[in-house]
Amino acid sequence: MDPGRNSADTTSSSSARTRAKETRTDHTRTDQDRTGQDRRAARRERLLATATDLFTTRGYPATSIERICATAHVSIRAFYEEFEGREALLIALHNDVARAGMEAALTVLSDPGMESAGARARISALTRAYLDAVTVEPVATRIAFVEVIGAGRAVEEHRLLWRSLWSDFLSGEAERAVERGEAVSRDYSLAIVALIGAINELVAHWARDATAFPRELLADELVRHALAALGIPTGVSADAIPTDAIPTDGIPTGGPLTDEGK
Repeated sequence: MDPGRNSADTTSSSSARTRAKETRTDHTRTDQDRTGQDRRAARRERLLATATDLFTTRGYPATSIERICATAHVSIRAFYEEFEGREALLIALHNDVARAGMEAALTVLSDPGMESAGARARISALTRAYLDAVTVEPVATRIAFVEVIGAGRAVEEHRLLWRSLWSDFLSGEAERAVERGEAVSRDYSLAIVALIGAINELVAHWARDATAFPRELLADELVRHALAALGIPTGVSADAIPTDAIPTDGIPTGGPLTDEGK
């Protein structure tokens, strides 16, 4: 036997075993990291789900971090590994709904057919898509439109950021309508602020009791508000309005006043 060759074979075999061991160690570490990440993701989802339940049943002001942790079976230390505080948890819940609404509006407008569509069709489509997205889970809707009100400075700053994004988005639609001759050229900034406020309040009104009236009725009302804010006809012809129903000098002209009506 060749001593040199035997020594080389031994060294090669030792190196192979070392590489195999390192590979197994790397795989084990990767599996452990993945398992740890999965556990953390599950813990975060559990906190979000628990907070959603408590915020919508007890209300945000009456729900403490301690109660959230106890109900979710998560330590307070683990809670702070996920969120800076209770406001950060509420912001995360609001952000999920807000992002879903924006993505739905952008998706519907990305349809090739919408490129040449008129302002009325575009506003109607994006408004209905937005509403469908933000109301798919009524409990999430309540948190995003009701529980966030007065929840603290950080939450309000987060809401203002989303209002700013929507203001820019709707301003773009207004400019497009003006360029196409479908809306009067003017400053729509205040109208859009009012529109966003109206939308938030109308959705909040529905979220407080989702059984009070159908979502389709809410969608129709939001579309009317959006079109009116941009000065776009809603589709109701003036010819369809009876002339005797239009007040003259503040007095209805539908018929003679009776003694009871005087």
